[in-house]
Amino acid sequence: MKSVLMFPGQGSQYVKMGFDLYQHSIVKKLFDKTSEIIKDDISKIMFEGPENILTESKNAQVAILLHSYSVYSLIKDKIKFDAVCGHSLGEYSALLVADVFDFETAIKLVRKRGELMSLAGQNAKGSMAAVIGLSAEKIESIVSTVEGVVVANYNGEAQTVISGTEEGVEKASQKLNEEGAKRVIKLNVSGAFHSPLMNYAWKEFSDFIESFQFKKPKCYILMNVSADFEDDPERIKNLLKEQIVSPVRWTHILKNLSKSGYENFYEIGPSKVLSGIARKMLPDKKVFSFEKDEEIKNFFKE
Repeated sequence: MKSVLMFPGQGSQYVKMGFDLYQHSIVKKLFDKTSEIIKDDISKIMFEGPENILTESKNAQVAILLHSYSVYSLIKDKIKFDAVCGHSLGEYSALLVADVFDFETAIKLVRKRGELMSLAGQNAKGSMAAVIGLSAEKIESIVSTVEGVVVANYNGEAQTVISGTEEGVEKASQKLNEEGAKRVIKLNVSGAFHSPLMNYAWKEFSDFIESFQFKKPKCYILMNVSADFEDDPERIKNLLKEQIVSPVRWTHILKNLSKSGYENFYEIGPSKVLSGIARKMLPDKKVFSFEKDEEIKNFFKE
């Protein structure tokens, strides 16, 4: 039976994340290495917050990747997998696990990405909203009639996220409610992620990422922009650039994995959002999540 590892994205962070994992020397070394790279105390940010500091993109993106990779480091010798994928930021955790780049490169990339996305949000004010209870096709049709708004995340059949100018998202939200959406929830984000309003971040990050060498992945990886299996290092690098201004096609990734015969879906990292989506979308598949030390011990009966 084929297995895939899934890695969560921004929004999954919370104060005290990873605190229970820190007792392991291998995890403590990863935290120390991260603090050295970013020149800040990541354990203090993750364990003590405050929440508004942890939620800053430059910190949240580092914290989530570090948490995910810490969990992976504790289970990597106990679990077999055939493919990896990650939601938005989680794509970097997936690429790290696939040996496309090393840990130091991963931390440098997500730190810069977080900084640039925050700056882009300041330069071009925007917002995002989650739409519940309307089909993606219906949402696309409505959004296409509103200037300055796009679909940002296809998060399973139950939820789609829109992104764009504050005025555009407000107008689109009103129309979506009128057309029968169960709920339209404005998200607490610092910018219009995965939309053209992130163009500043896309340009700057495209230059920054070119100074890093990418290797061929050791396993299959499904990328957000194409929702398909990719293995060419240069194409993967280009897809990471495009991802900043393109939708996360998570629904399509899960459907592709299911169609390709994947039976076991493991979420690695904080908050269990992706395993929740997978359970709803793929009720006939086996879905697991590893977030806490206790869950790892219970699963592997250490």
